Amino acid sequence: MLRIHFTGADLVRTRVAARPDPMWELALSIHLLRMRGTDPLLTAWKTGTVARLRPAGPLRAETAMLLALNPPVGYFPDLLTPTEAADGIGAGVDAVLSTPQPRLRREIDVLGRTQGSLPPAVADLGRGLRSAVAELGTAITRYHEAAIEPMWPRVRAAVEADRSLRGRTLLDRGVEGLLNDLHPSIRFDGGTLSIADYPSHRDVHLEGRGLLLVPSYFKTNSKPVTLVDPELPPVLVYSVHPAARLAATAPGEALTGLLGRTRAAVLELAAAGSTTTELSRRLGVSPAAVSQHVTVMRDAGLMLSTRARNTVHHTVTPLGQALLAGG
Repeated sequence: MLRIHFTGADLVRTRVAARPDPMWELALSIHLLRMRGTDPLLTAWKTGTVARLRPAGPLRAETAMLLALNPPVGYFPDLLTPTEAADGIGAGVDAVLSTPQPRLRREIDVLGRTQGSLPPAVADLGRGLRSAVAELGTAITRYHEAAIEPMWPRVRAAVEADRSLRGRTLLDRGVEGLLNDLHPSIRFDGGTLSIADYPSHRDVHLEGRGLLLVPSYFKTNSKPVTLVDPELPPVLVYSVHPAARLAATAPGEALTGLLGRTRAAVLELAAAGSTTTELSRRLGVSPAAVSQHVTVMRDAGLMLSTRARNTVHHTVTPLGQALLAGG
């Protein structure tokens, strides 16, 4: 269990980050690539990124050190998420490159103990070799360009929407309501915030420093996380609210995430009027499968079906049209 202990001064200094943190988004997106399941709204991003990171590809070689520093589960070095990144990816990369050698060694040693072994380049990073440090800088920059930068408008929109939602919660229910609403695993009793089943048993004493809440787009509904080093500025990184994630998604992708790819396609094609046979041919699925999808959406009030002799015609209701329009 993770326990974060607040004083009165900490409560008045608790705030939500003003903008997304590119280094936290970068690190958490790498973890997301290794997960079995994926938020439907991120499926296309994940598929494309995994393809670009194929083992024999140039991007994989350029980002190998960064991937090695972000194992699928467990510890990853705090140095990868510096507070300076609040000012942008450039400031974040500069902070990583200027990490003091003793801290590099300390955090890489922890990674080595938790993982059992490290690639030679990562071991060189722990020794502070300039070439290894420069390689890490290149890896961060290239991964950000390929995987994060194209998504940044959506990340920024989702975080802004989340801030608005959290602001309303704060006004309606105070700090206690705000903290308890971040994730089902959180319990805040006014003095201590507890996260059940946290990967490690820890107590964090804020001691008047306050807590920075960092909303993250690429953290998909898993437990909030914090830094390992208790001397670093305290942060709690949490997943943006599902409504904020949806609000930042293009209507067509949001519809796919809500209904599933095939049902979304059925609804879109039926907007102009289609028969079961036409939908089956255009979608490449059986008429029986089309009928099953249509039945679900008809029961939900999204579609209408009318029979003329042996043919069934499908159209979209006003509710379905509003859904297609993102209304």
